[in-house]
Amino acid sequence: MKRCPWLPEGNEVYAAYHDEEWGVPSRDPRYLFEMICLEGAQAGLSWWTVLRKRDRYREVFHRFDVEKMAAMGDRELESLLGDPGIIRHRGKVFAFRQNARAWLELADREGDPVDWLWSFVGGEPKVRRPRRMEDYAVTTPESDALSKALRKAGFNFVGSTTLHAFMQAVGMVDEHAAGCFRAGG
Repeated sequence: MKRCPWLPEGNEVYAAYHDEEWGVPSRDPRYLFEMICLEGAQAGLSWWTVLRKRDRYREVFHRFDVEKMAAMGDRELESLLGDPGIIRHRGKVFAFRQNARAWLELADREGDPVDWLWSFVGGEPKVRRPRRMEDYAVTTPESDALSKALRKAGFNFVGSTTLHAFMQAVGMVDEHAAGCFRAGG
């Protein structure tokens, strides 16, 4: 079975992520919020690093319940800095709470954050079919605009490269390679 060229061979967990999750359009608010946070945690690292730790992130961050995360105290966040099950970067750990607070404020200001996020791609997935690794975009005008808007809304670790990866992961952008079985050919 042919897959996207970015997927390392022989890694069944990563293959399952590619086959079942990556690029599947999602409008689940909890999942979208989780992926914004996890893509931010990935900044400067490999996605595999985050993927291996995702279950622990879900445990310590209340299954990405935004209200519970927004209420997390400094002491609780500080204690996570010693947890080897997550990436122990102070800025990234504290960004999860900040992003939860920003999400709630965004909901108050804009209405449904899901519709707001999807508006950056016109409400439908943008389809691109890269043929080689060098054909994959790192950023796009859409990820630039979303990054700028999320930063303005108070989110952290939401640069354009991070947001393009987020948009790919949640299916706002479908960039399964030409020839990948998920692209239909």
